[in-house]
Amino acid sequence: MNNRNSSDIPSPCVRNCCLDDKDMCLGCFRVIDEILVWGKADNNQKFAILALCESRRKARLSSHPL
Repeated sequence: MNNRNSSDIPSPCVRNCCLDDKDMCLGCFRVIDEILVWGKADNNQKFAILALCESRRKARLSSHPL
């Protein structure tokens, strides 16, 4: 069992908020609903959100290389 509480997982926010046309932040790659629920989410939900963010980040970088 994980003894960490949900406040131990820091927000992926990088203070570079800019939503695209799909309401996804181009700074942290969360969609607006994930941003709004983050403070109330448990660890499992936060880890799931972080996994989705990473997937979106990779997809964005592959379609929009630097």
